[in-house]
Amino acid sequence: MLYKKILIITLLASLSTSFLSAQTKTIDLNKLNGNWHLRIMDGKEVRKARAILDFDAEHMMLNGFDGCNRISGALKINSDTSMSSQLSATKMKCRQSIHRYVSKRLHKTMKEGFSITEAIKNGVKGITIKSSHHELFFKWMSA
Repeated sequence: MLYKKILIITLLASLSTSFLSAQTKTIDLNKLNGNWHLRIMDGKEVRKARAILDFDAEHMMLNGFDGCNRISGALKINSDTSMSSQLSATKMKCRQSIHRYVSKRLHKTMKEGFSITEAIKNGVKGITIKSSHHELFFKWMSA
């Protein structure tokens, strides 16, 4: 009886581990090329901010719009699963609080370092960019 319980616990543990690793598949940087629209930030719907990231893997660059300003920066690979970017931005004033909310957190996430994984949120395929403080979900727009 004890052996059966141990076997069941071991099987459940291995299944949950493989399930979790399948849900957090790290994405190849070359697959990121193109425009990505920010949809969800830290569990909050933020589509109206219209933040967009445009990855250029060949030149290791990141461009886009943070909700208030045009942004650009070099991508720096920190480890096998982590990268960062020190973004520079134009100095336009944010129109609404949602724009300030998105802009501030997007810059913080890029600066402190992040990982990128494939994800599905609300039935939409995309990527999750996650740092130690923030989680951002993007939907692919175009190449």
